[in-house]
Amino acid sequence: MIRSLRSTDFDAVWRVINDAAHAYQGVIPDDRWKDPYMPAANLRDAIQSGVRFYGWIEDDEVLGVMGLQVIQNTTLIRHSYVLTAHQRRGIGGKLLNHLVRLAKTPDILVGTWADATWAIRFYQKHGFRLVSTQEKTRLLRTYWDIPARQIETSVVLRLATRKERARDG
Repeated sequence: MIRSLRSTDFDAVWRVINDAAHAYQGVIPDDRWKDPYMPAANLRDAIQSGVRFYGWIEDDEVLGVMGLQVIQNTTLIRHSYVLTAHQRRGIGGKLLNHLVRLAKTPDILVGTWADATWAIRFYQKHGFRLVSTQEKTRLLRTYWDIPARQIETSVVLRLATRKERARDG
């Protein structure tokens, strides 16, 4: 079941993010990896900046998390993670579809690491398309608060319109 996560779920959100993020170790540039991948203070900052987290819950345990953040007229999908032991069960797709349905803006974006090919394929499978390098840089500078090195090593995907998705089959 999907539900909006509360402040009492903070430790569970932090645990899911840092468990699942181990997939990035050795894939993303070494200078961008840290352990824990997301310190608790950074998660608090994300929540303070308006990221609303939703979670996939089974037997009162948070197995997957995904954040939604509206900035100006754009919705960002943020911090999408599923516990390693529960991946490849469709949890991420269900969370993503839920957040897309909640979005009220015309533009829905997600950023990820350029070398995280599995993540890029996941978003593409769900109707997102890579934007150009020039557009990526503009979008990351406009909507994200990340260092220049992360901008260099990231990509942005935009949800295709319904018309574009129908055309592409």
